[in-house]
Amino acid sequence: MAVNRSIAAFQLRHVARFHPIFGRGIHRTLSSTTTRFSIPDDTPDTMQIKTSHDVTEAMKNQRLVDDDRPHFPGTWKSSYVDTMRFIKPELQDTIPIYRVLNREGDIVNESEEPKLGQDMILQMYKTMIKLHTMDSILYNAQRQGRIAFYMTADGEEGAHIGSAAALDPNDEVYAQYREQGILMWRGFTLNQFIDQCIGNVRAHGRARQMPLHYGSRELHYITISAPLSTEMPQAAGTAYAMKRAGSKNCVACYFGDGAASEGDAHAAFNFASTLEVPVLFICRNNGYAISTHSYEQYRGDGIASRGAGYGMCSIRVDGNDTFAVYNAIKAAREIAMSESRPVLIELMTYRLGQHGTSDDASAYRSKEETEYWRRHHPIDRLRKYVTKKGWWNDEKDERWLNETRKMVLDALDGAEAQLKPNPHEMFNDVYDEMPPRLRKQAETLQRHLKEHKDEYPLLQNFAPK
Repeated sequence: MAVNRSIAAFQLRHVARFHPIFGRGIHRTLSSTTTRFSIPDDTPDTMQIKTSHDVTEAMKNQRLVDDDRPHFPGTWKSSYVDTMRFIKPELQDTIPIYRVLNREGDIVNESEEPKLGQDMILQMYKTMIKLHTMDSILYNAQRQGRIAFYMTADGEEGAHIGSAAALDPNDEVYAQYREQGILMWRGFTLNQFIDQCIGNVRAHGRARQMPLHYGSRELHYITISAPLSTEMPQAAGTAYAMKRAGSKNCVACYFGDGAASEGDAHAAFNFASTLEVPVLFICRNNGYAISTHSYEQYRGDGIASRGAGYGMCSIRVDGNDTFAVYNAIKAAREIAMSESRPVLIELMTYRLGQHGTSDDASAYRSKEETEYWRRHHPIDRLRKYVTKKGWWNDEKDERWLNETRKMVLDALDGAEAQLKPNPHEMFNDVYDEMPPRLRKQAETLQRHLKEHKDEYPLLQNFAPK
């Protein structure tokens, strides 16, 4: 029989890029450990273990050998040692952060520069500006009482646009509540954004959702759920269904570092890994879960370090570097699709704005901290790049800022001019056929509004029944 094909060789190809925490130590360990798999004699010599599926098949086909090596079913690549040693995470190397652009807008390693072309890169930059402008105006609109609630993506625009540009438009997206940039990149209009936040008759969901809870069947963007991490096991399930159906697309699941502390996150990781489904778990680690700093949330090495424990490829990326985000998501998607396996991507960024309009971030972080990160804004970094390329200048920047501001303000005025959905709309579309108890509630509301119409002067702003 030919020399045994070691699963360790497969692991090393991915350790080098996706698990740098292990470094050379694991290379020495794996290369000096004899595989415990005895490959059947009839296995072709050309067989190569390249994917997680191949690993699983090799595990199924192994022959137990009566020797003094580990053959426990709970671990397939371990070895015995005769000296007791506990693994202390604080003594391990941390996972490094992949980047392409430095803070001055220069390419660090020319071989990593994405060849996207001037038009594509300027589109990315202009979309980041448009997102930032929309966020600023709608945040102020909430302060004026014109909408009920808002959250900005200030400081995270690079993570949004870099990842959205790398996905296929038909990939299904499960987002949290701060990923409006992904939807904007896919073609969701300013009118659609603001109609939903205002809650008028044109709005998706017809005002039944909080502001920011967008959704679009056409753009493959699943409607947002407010509770943290509910989208994560749903994303794993959708990826499994797509795999069974033979789809050529994957699922992209966005979540924050706070959501990663929820039980649903761990369930999703485990389901996705054991079912071998093509899903990208994209974590925006912006340092805070509402008012809770990351050091109060977890003691491990961020979120990417959890990937290895669940058998997932993982990588940590500078989320303020639009190009690094693009490259990482593009490569992760290729792995997810070609190997039918989940990939965990941790985007390191910073939330410059409040958690939301009901938050006061000054109560839990210093002004110096936010000023530091504002000096290193992802939009500024990409602006330096396009300016040095000669594609952009201050005059174009000022003109585009004014254009986007006018577009957003016009959309806001137009949304406010629309009627509100009739209150009776809340009873529709809940069931295929309205049950008696819901019909009774609808009739009660109708009677109440008719008898006390003088108490509800704003009903004139609502669409007729």
